[in-house]
Amino acid sequence: MAGNVPVLKALYNGTIRKDLHQEFGYKSAMQIPKIEKVIVSMGVGEAIANKKMLETSLSELALITGQRPVKTKARKSIANFKLREGMEVGLKVTLRGDRMYEFLDRLMNVALPRVKDFRGVNPNAFDGHGNFSLGVTEQIIFPEIDYDKIDRISGMNVAVVTTASTDQEAKSLLTRLGMPFRK
Repeated sequence: MAGNVPVLKALYNGTIRKDLHQEFGYKSAMQIPKIEKVIVSMGVGEAIANKKMLETSLSELALITGQRPVKTKARKSIANFKLREGMEVGLKVTLRGDRMYEFLDRLMNVALPRVKDFRGVNPNAFDGHGNFSLGVTEQIIFPEIDYDKIDRISGMNVAVVTTASTDQEAKSLLTRLGMPFRK
């Protein structure tokens, strides 16, 4: 695995860096935007009543990302939802390096095209600081998940954190990497 360079990483280092440098006219190579990390999170509200749901979601998210998720706890109690502070109600994974590029490659080229009636991701989902957020409604779009073995369909949030200073730079970076933006 040490000699294996992910396809997106090779593409970024080979051509995308040069293209971005020319497009935006950076003075330094350190100004060229790059992807810093990808955070995949999943809320498991049903874990309040059924602890087994959290464990099955944990194994599914681990399969999808290739990394063991961290359980997130409720920050405050909400009586209407029978939620107490400190209860485990979610999962998250922070991907960096090669795993991040591998996950993005699978997301953009395999999983997203499997979404029913997919027309592209929202090009306005940037936060103003060059970071992109994407909501996935079903975990079954990933080929790692066996459709027959899932208990329930659950969604997840994917946040792509870049070093870009503007949304325009980040959108240019993600478009060149192959993010299928809606026209």
